Amino acid sequence: MTNEQRNKKFIKDFGVYAIGNLGSKLVMFLMVPLYTYFIKDPADYGYYDLCQNFCLMMIPITMLQLRDGAFRFLLGSNDEGEKKLIISFVARTLLASNLTVVALTSIVGFFMHIPFMWHTIALLLVMTLYEVQAQIMRGLGNNKAFVAMGIITSLGIGVMSVVLVGWLRLGILGVFWANIASRLLSMVILELKTHSIVGHLNFRMPTNGLGKQILRYSLPLIPTAVCWWATSNSNRYFIKEYCGLDANGLYAMASKFAGIILTLSIIFYQTWQETAIVQYHSKDRDRFFSNIFNNYIYVLALLLIGYTFIVKICSGWLVGETYQAGIKYIYPLGAATVLYALTAFFELGYQCSKETGRALPSVVLTASVCLLLNFTLIPTFGIDGAIASSIIAYLTLITYRWIETKKRYYTISFYRASWLPLIMMVISAVPFAKTTATWQDAAYLVVATLVLIACAPRGLREMARKVFSKIF
Repeated sequence: MTNEQRNKKFIKDFGVYAIGNLGSKLVMFLMVPLYTYFIKDPADYGYYDLCQNFCLMMIPITMLQLRDGAFRFLLGSNDEGEKKLIISFVARTLLASNLTVVALTSIVGFFMHIPFMWHTIALLLVMTLYEVQAQIMRGLGNNKAFVAMGIITSLGIGVMSVVLVGWLRLGILGVFWANIASRLLSMVILELKTHSIVGHLNFRMPTNGLGKQILRYSLPLIPTAVCWWATSNSNRYFIKEYCGLDANGLYAMASKFAGIILTLSIIFYQTWQETAIVQYHSKDRDRFFSNIFNNYIYVLALLLIGYTFIVKICSGWLVGETYQAGIKYIYPLGAATVLYALTAFFELGYQCSKETGRALPSVVLTASVCLLLNFTLIPTFGIDGAIASSIIAYLTLITYRWIETKKRYYTISFYRASWLPLIMMVISAVPFAKTTATWQDAAYLVVATLVLIACAPRGLREMARKVFSKIF
């Protein structure tokens, strides 16, 4: 495959994932004003955020990271019988895992009362099945169904949130039901349409050998994913403990806005994941990977500066009055998300080589650094300390993985021109924090954007031109 063909495929795949993710996340973005307007108390929104993050912590355990195993093995299989073996094994294992969760929750519920416990567990189980089904469809090459699943889910969340939260005024109970019901709805619709699970399911098929291979790939990803959660989301519990649920509500709101940057990085990751696996053994791999990485830095800089300043300019009508104090955290949280996106670029070395167990030491180190800094910084500096902990932890992980990736998998060259976007991302934190007039924010946004576009690599500008010419 020539370089031009690779770029065309990358752009095409990126467009497919962007349609599904951007449309869906736009709906989630629009939910922030709705939630902050109708859920007046940030403490209530903060409690829901803690429940949601509990689900994020537990998902790797409940699904045994079979989401990643199913995708990786389906992507590498051209045999229909083997695909049936993979999906049957995953389905059987997930059934046993979810029944175990229900049994353990029943025992816990017998001895203690936890607000919204069963709602949280229902959300956890639905999210588990949803994630696995989505990756199975993706592994089967049905990217259109994968995209449709995201769109249906997000539209469902949007409509149900308006009805349950805005009209019926059910508060966070409405948020729970909107998230649970919309995922169930999209799962049923897409399964009836594609038969991706039922059409490949046979519980009687012996899968011992292949099942062991899948587990050897998936199980090492569980502690890795839990450590990722500890690095990315555990600070919520520290904020709640030392600063209260109100502060956690402000942090949750700012995180939702920063989540748009995360969404775009996930789109890139999903696209790059397929490309990297296919191109891992190509002769010009290192040069191709390095070009993508350095272009990615420019895109992330444009995204961080452009998006966060626009949100700040529009914050008066985007966020409820009781949440306005959290706007100042959007840029630093966005910067932490950019660092997270760069760390994910180096994660693919483990996946391409199927050496997923080697990812564990780096994330254990990173999680340890983050937890230690949370203990140290949050009691004194509050939310600022939580953000600083994340930034330092991600910098640690980037350094570790860059060195290990060069030793074991591939060499990423950092181009001299890429210093400009990095420096501008650091400098832009100052006007974001200090300017108080809208015209000042708008002026800086225009200048910074023009500088980045003018200095962007020629190949990136040409790729962007082709993308926009197809869209418009």
